Amino acid sequence: MRVNGEMVTREIEGRLLLVHFLRDHLGLTGTHWGCDTSNCGACAVWLDGEPVKSCTVLAAMAGGHEVRTVEGLSPNGSLDTVQQAFMECHGLQCGFCTPGMLMSSVEFARRHPSPTEEEVRHWLEGNLCRCTGYQNIVKSVLHGTAAMHAEGRA
Repeated sequence: MRVNGEMVTREIEGRLLLVHFLRDHLGLTGTHWGCDTSNCGACAVWLDGEPVKSCTVLAAMAGGHEVRTVEGLSPNGSLDTVQQAFMECHGLQCGFCTPGMLMSSVEFARRHPSPTEEEVRHWLEGNLCRCTGYQNIVKSVLHGTAAMHAEGRA
């Protein structure tokens, strides 16, 4: 598979989950393993450009596909527009849910050039945060989306 633009090949057990492959075999620990029930969204990555919960995908099923993790959002070392918005709008607290929130939010921002608060909240329903009331997360997504489209980066 290609992970964050780099081809990787490993021999693995057939039952290995993608989240564990990314963390344990590739050292990409930005993808968090949170709830063990696919409810929290902390493990969200993109599989062929679509957000998925990596705890529900077998690593072997990702063979031959493109996987992007939170580490792949800023390959040149500078923050992605939505990452910058999360920082500026205080869209994180403990940071555990942040990688999954970012992966979902960046894809949402690409698809929705001028979303409403309600649309952001609906999109993020599969991403749980135990620290915030979501207001600053929603504010971050709205700010990041506007900035992304203003810059022509969507």
